[in-house]
Amino acid sequence: GRKFTVSPDVLIPRPETEAIINLAKELKPQKILDVGTGSGCIAITLKLELPDSDVVALDISPKALKIAEKNAEKLGAKIAFRESDLLEKVQDKYDLIVANLPYVDDNWDWLSPELAFEPAQALYAQDSGLYDIKRLISQVEAHLTKNGAIVLESDLSQHDQIREYLGQNTNLTFVKAEGLAQIFAK
Repeated sequence: GRKFTVSPDVLIPRPETEAIINLAKELKPQKILDVGTGSGCIAITLKLELPDSDVVALDISPKALKIAEKNAEKLGAKIAFRESDLLEKVQDKYDLIVANLPYVDDNWDWLSPELAFEPAQALYAQDSGLYDIKRLISQVEAHLTKNGAIVLESDLSQHDQIREYLGQNTNLTFVKAEGLAQIFAK
């Protein structure tokens, strides 16, 4: 229900990402970190839907952060934006970390032609599309509060691999999935 400005530097928000919002709202977190914010649609929506929460949004792309900042200002969402490669520059702990990172494998045969107009850095990842998700998983536990959670978006074909990787590399457990999003908690 909100209009977001986009540019060639960010992905066009898709309805599938609403699953992240739905899962996050169930948790009612106080401190939220959005990793790979792009246009800011997740961070901004969470701030507007959960107005008492503190939201920080990260992206590796300065151009994407400029778009996100414009969207936040236009929609009246007070969010702290920071440039960071995943959690590299993060020191705080959060009740909820959300991430819609690049997860597309460019070898998939079901890719739609519209993806040619999206920024490749925000779409494609090595290791069958799991490279950035695995990197985030290796960093996330140190940045979650005692009962913290992470919500990740990925292709349905990747969900089992992510659950397995997370189970082998963290103390987080799978809680539930909705659409393309999965939630894991301490």
